[in-house]
Amino acid sequence: MKIPKKYTNILFAFVMSLLMALIMSGVLTALFAGVDQQFTSHWMRAFIHAWPVAFPAIFIVAPVVKKIVAALTD
Repeated sequence: MKIPKKYTNILFAFVMSLLMALIMSGVLTALFAGVDQQFTSHWMRAFIHAWPVAFPAIFIVAPVVKKIVAALTD
């Protein structure tokens, strides 16, 4: 089953925000809280707070970034 093309922008924002929030929350959790026995629970708690911010941010910012990149390239 494939998702219809009309949902491309929403799906892009969903997947990009999921991956970016997961990566960034993991990096920042390791940096500020350290990697210990509770790392995974701290990481997931940070991710749960980060993703709801990341999804609409990417959904809003992605079209602007595409325009900037288009203006900077041939």
